[in-house]
Amino acid sequence: MYSDLVMDHFSAPRNVGEIEEPDGVGRIGSPECGDVIRLTIKVGDGRITDVKFKAFGCGAAVATSSMATELVKGATLDEALAVTNQTVADALGGLPAQKMHCSNLAADALHLAIEDYLARRDDASGDETACDVGSGDDELPVGRPADEAACDRTGES
Repeated sequence: MYSDLVMDHFSAPRNVGEIEEPDGVGRIGSPECGDVIRLTIKVGDGRITDVKFKAFGCGAAVATSSMATELVKGATLDEALAVTNQTVADALGGLPAQKMHCSNLAADALHLAIEDYLARRDDASGDETACDVGSGDDELPVGRPADEAACDRTGES
């Protein structure tokens, strides 16, 4: 069902945790769906210098979050914004079709973190384009939902 690379990133996820005083935060998902990802970034000289995630969800949610962080560490903001959910799935050797919607939210969380960074930067410079991108400070464990079947549900998160 899952590639060896998916299993590797699930059993030994990279960049798990949270950056203290992050430059950007992205949080996406829904406990009702079963997958929630919080991704924090540090930016220096237009590059993502550090990235960490916390995920609550099934194995695919953890694996995609881990792979997304590996793909963008050291990348420019433009390179990171070019990473899509399909890019992450392809880098993992593919995901089962029923896991793509609910589990592959990592690129979306990354994009929200970059938007948050840009909004904070613009706000600090006096630009009034800053907005709330759902970067709440909720604590989020890494793990699996009580209802593993929740990962197979479709519907908007």
